[in-house]
Amino acid sequence: MKKILVLHTGGTISMEADGQGNVSSRQVNPMTQVSSPLEDIQVTSLDIFNIPSPHVTFQHMIKLYQIIRANKDKYDGFVITHGTDTLEETAYFLDTMDIPEKPIVVTGAMRSSNELGSDGVYNYLSALRVAVDAKAADKGVLLVMNDEIHAAKFVTKTHTTNLSTFQTPTHGPLGLVTKRNVLFFSNTEQRVRFHLDTIEGLVPIIKAYADMDTLLLDALSEKNISGLVIEALGAGNLPPSILPSLKRLCTTVPVVLVSRCFNGIAEPVYAYHGGGVQLEKEGILFVKELNAQKARIKLLIALNAGLTGQALVDYIQG
Repeated sequence: MKKILVLHTGGTISMEADGQGNVSSRQVNPMTQVSSPLEDIQVTSLDIFNIPSPHVTFQHMIKLYQIIRANKDKYDGFVITHGTDTLEETAYFLDTMDIPEKPIVVTGAMRSSNELGSDGVYNYLSALRVAVDAKAADKGVLLVMNDEIHAAKFVTKTHTTNLSTFQTPTHGPLGLVTKRNVLFFSNTEQRVRFHLDTIEGLVPIIKAYADMDTLLLDALSEKNISGLVIEALGAGNLPPSILPSLKRLCTTVPVVLVSRCFNGIAEPVYAYHGGGVQLEKEGILFVKELNAQKARIKLLIALNAGLTGQALVDYIQG
């Protein structure tokens, strides 16, 4: 019999809507009342938090990591129910930590528990099915929703309300949950993993746009920030108007760059003023495929792990 530990954190999956359609938390999480119809599975449910996912901090993420580590020898797999707004960030954080090589599945819902067509129970049971599947054991943290299995590293929320909101740009899902089977089409890549007890530091995110001014960059002091994430244009280019301000920051803190495009990879291709070739020469680091919110987490983890110099460059750009 497989033993699965379920960690509930709140979010829409645990909420309900009132007569006016306003969604809010319940005192009793309905997911803790769901009994699994699966055979040969023993589920232990713990209400760890009961918060909307915009309230999630690194302290919450670390606590989840610590609980998983502390129970790695007691359970065969783990499921986390989570609000969808920051689900991808918690999943990516956990995927970068020194997690056990057991199935770890994150899931949520786009419709609260009493709404018509609620998807919470279905996604929860799908997550349990993946968590007991031996093929899920070596793939890091997985997101399971809407019959799809996605890798935590690449998945992102793409729609405010649609049930199929979570998508993986460029790659597509790792697999599917069908009526009878759990199917995987590809494997996840090897990770550099870290063991951290705290996350400290400030890494803001600034999005690039046409005719950009330097107001936000000039407001940043290299004394108060640990690094910076720039969500650049296209393949990794910036308006030349902001380059002097950016160069000031690059001399003292790591600046990493991602593309604001939904698909594709940021890389130094264009050689014009403000193009990626010039930005790379200025010391800006290009992050492959990650979106801005995950690049921020990656940089913070690297800094808290003590990476500096070429080791930091290799990890960020790897």
